[in-house]
Amino acid sequence: MAEKKSEFVVTDRRRFGTEGEPRPDAPVAEEEKAAAPPAPKTTPPPPPVQKTTPPAAAAQPPAGQAPQGPEQDDELPAPPTAEEQHEQSEAYKASGRKIDEMISAAGKAPQGGPMEMNFERVIESFYMSALIQMGAIRQEGEQPRVDIIGARQTIDSLSILQDKTKGNLSDREKTLLQNVLFELRMAWIEITNAVATSATRPGAVPPGAMPPGDKK
Repeated sequence: MAEKKSEFVVTDRRRFGTEGEPRPDAPVAEEEKAAAPPAPKTTPPPPPVQKTTPPAAAAQPPAGQAPQGPEQDDELPAPPTAEEQHEQSEAYKASGRKIDEMISAAGKAPQGGPMEMNFERVIESFYMSALIQMGAIRQEGEQPRVDIIGARQTIDSLSILQDKTKGNLSDREKTLLQNVLFELRMAWIEITNAVATSATRPGAVPPGAMPPGDKK
């Protein structure tokens, strides 16, 4: 029986020889035959567009927020409730009674009992403060200290009280306030005139100062 020859053919597809040199008869790889497609040209993306806010829109306040103005800058906070005011008033009175008891226990209570404030005593307090500021009242042995600006503010405070309480004072309170204001204003005018005179005349003694050589 005759043997059939094998039709199987082995093809040497090595591209390099044993020494690493390229073989001239090596087949060219299919991937090298196909020309590489040209790289697509890439266009850089356009720069981002910055959104600008119109001046008119930028000046508008956020939604739901009222515009700020000079009127709102001076807006006062909400006042306490009637219940809060009542509780605070009672606590204040209780604290005052404790202080009065402590003063009485120490034997330093004023004659006639504790002096509760009223409108007449308020006016008298301003009156005494203005006299001290103008140098009319001072402790013995002390130099008078004249505070012209402070005295004017105290007198102006009494003027405000007079305007705000108009029609709400008794005849006695109204007369007292008128007399105090008249006296304090006259004293203030005399002092300011003396200050102006001492500023224009060399050697003149301003109010509240002792003349040279007069030592007490």
